[in-house]
Amino acid sequence: MDNQKQQHPTIFEPVSLILIIVTSVLGAIIGMQIVTSLGVTPNTAIIGALIAMLIARIPIAILNRFKSIHRQNLIQTSISSATFGAANSLLIPIGIPFVMGKPDLILPMLIGAALAMFLDAAILYKIFDSKLFPASGTWAPGVATAESILAGDKGGKRAGLLGVGTLIGLIGSILHIPMSAFGVAFIGNIWALTMFGIGLLIRQYSVPIFNIDVNELYIAHGLMIGAGIVALIQAGFLIFSKTKAKDQGGDGAAKAAAEAEAYTRPVNEARRVLGIGFLLYLVIALIIAIISGLITHMSFGMLIGFIVFAAFAAFVHEIIVGIAAMHSGWFPAFAVAFITLLVGMMIGFPPLALALLAGFSAATGPAFADMGYDLKTGYILRGYGKDKEFEVQGRKQQYLASLIAFGVALITVIVTYQTYFAQNLVPPIDKVYVSTIQAGTSGDVALQLLIWAIPGAIVQLIGGPHRQLGVLFATGLLISTPNASWAVLAGILIRVIVLKVTNRKAETNLSILAAGFIAGDALYSFFNSIFKMNK
Repeated sequence: MDNQKQQHPTIFEPVSLILIIVTSVLGAIIGMQIVTSLGVTPNTAIIGALIAMLIARIPIAILNRFKSIHRQNLIQTSISSATFGAANSLLIPIGIPFVMGKPDLILPMLIGAALAMFLDAAILYKIFDSKLFPASGTWAPGVATAESILAGDKGGKRAGLLGVGTLIGLIGSILHIPMSAFGVAFIGNIWALTMFGIGLLIRQYSVPIFNIDVNELYIAHGLMIGAGIVALIQAGFLIFSKTKAKDQGGDGAAKAAAEAEAYTRPVNEARRVLGIGFLLYLVIALIIAIISGLITHMSFGMLIGFIVFAAFAAFVHEIIVGIAAMHSGWFPAFAVAFITLLVGMMIGFPPLALALLAGFSAATGPAFADMGYDLKTGYILRGYGKDKEFEVQGRKQQYLASLIAFGVALITVIVTYQTYFAQNLVPPIDKVYVSTIQAGTSGDVALQLLIWAIPGAIVQLIGGPHRQLGVLFATGLLISTPNASWAVLAGILIRVIVLKVTNRKAETNLSILAAGFIAGDALYSFFNSIFKMNK
């Protein structure tokens, strides 16, 4: 590893900047191609890491500097950011007005989605390694990318374990076993992941065994609404609660000092960032309403309601998606945006407003979660924050690399979206959003959401803000990946047994193997997606 007392490599080194731009273009194209053809967005971070490692082995003197794990980290950050930025944060939102037959709303939606994407990333950057989103959180895909880069750098036993894990991950994926879910079980919070696994189990077998579809009956959505509301309140207590005056001395002072030592983002800064972030979401919602002409379709009261609700929905969407991503490695962005749409329909917003609302909500969350993964990768590579100055320097360079990647993604979408839409190539989820808007909703749906929000809130309340039981349970119910439940639960069982037998001495080795499982699954998913797309 590089000497952590030196300055972190900067993105403004000419060769680094060129490679960041090139890999960002590649990531944006990959994301757009796959999300329109298969409906999913691949995690390209591992691909970016491999590209950087291969570049470092080209026998040209100027490329030798890419043997630095920190420069490799900047490359993987850029391709990953561009992939999710182009596909999830931009193309999905602008596909909604196209499917609705309102091409005049594409440009307003693109402007709003782009602003939301950049704000989304800025908020995560500013509150990463705070009490709400600690760098010590799971962020499993980030762990996998970091271990891949370290294996290429250090070799030895670590590389061997990662190689074995990757091979098992590839074989398991070929056999249609969700190895990412299996790998996450070895890294994350056992309580949270157990609830995630139970949710996945119920989703898979509710129809064949009980003839009940938790998705069609809006059970999963109601549970997420209840859990999400409580999670937001819990997050508020974590970030916005102030230490009582009587606690300033003695134990209170000691706790404050320990907290300052534990996090690089103090509570005051996180509190200020979240407040400013919400205000900026209000501004973006107002901009969308003005440039789309929405103000002519609603009364003044309805317009104010739309702006406030849209900002609140976008804000909540990124927090919930971020929490799910941190704990499980999966984020139900499509489903949470769909919940926003359902609530907007029950409020009574007109169809055009609902289309813009769904797009605005969908634009937040993915960039937030993906940057969390990338910053976790950097956190591990920089030595788990032992040198705080170096950690903060590196994190800033990753953020700047992401901004460049988002800019490249935006340009790529602007240049190519008409070609995609001319061939009727749109993300499949957009058709779901539009068909839902056109079908409308009923009082029965509202009742179902209300009924199931109550147990969702109770489970989340019982688990507390650190376990996130309600959010993870609802996340599992919203994901329909076959056999993911068995992968998660089997992984947890194996982890518990191994750690008990070895008295926790095997914990590091298990984490490296798990990173390999996730890396193998990511590689298989990526190349399998490319193969399917080209068939």
